[in-house]
Amino acid sequence: MAGWTTRPGGRPVRGDSRRGYGEEKSVSGLNKGIRKIEMSLKWDPSPAGQPPTDLDIVAATYLASDPNGAPAYVVHFDSRSPDGTIYLNRDSKDGKGFGWDEVMTLELDRLDARYARVVVGVVIQQNPEHRTFVSVLNPGFRIREGYGVLAEDDFGGVLGATAATVGEFVRETADGWSFHPGVQGFEDDPATFTRIMGQVRQS
Repeated sequence: MAGWTTRPGGRPVRGDSRRGYGEEKSVSGLNKGIRKIEMSLKWDPSPAGQPPTDLDIVAATYLASDPNGAPAYVVHFDSRSPDGTIYLNRDSKDGKGFGWDEVMTLELDRLDARYARVVVGVVIQQNPEHRTFVSVLNPGFRIREGYGVLAEDDFGGVLGATAATVGEFVRETADGWSFHPGVQGFEDDPATFTRIMGQVRQS
């Protein structure tokens, strides 16, 4: 894969949580004192004769000076963390792995103090055809610290979306990092999604 693909046709339209996007099935609320996170993603391969289904985990970091602006950097299959604190352990282009198809590790306790927020999401590649979560077979993700599950979902609340944020980590002055779960859908191509995934959205 050479890089992010884009949706053919007109200008991408951002998802709207008022139309069912933004629903979640988190198993926890706010969690504090988080240090090292594992984000896992899985889905089933496309049926025989159909193009492969390719999902990607994405993590975007934000500076303390601009926590809701443009990401300082984005980590995904084609882009690495400059300091090695966020990295992909496993990558899949077709969902044919055993167990979890993609796994990303976030070592938040080693992240430089200038970074105050990290948003994690999932994006569906749009080449060779347009796909939303409704056309992905058995997708699901899990976010955990050690053996403790912080959030888990099957994207059932954002079936019309092409991408979704699934939670965010915020640096707390006294308690390290806190986790805020929540699945929000977007209708953007991958490149646009990575630019806007951390923006504050109106409900």
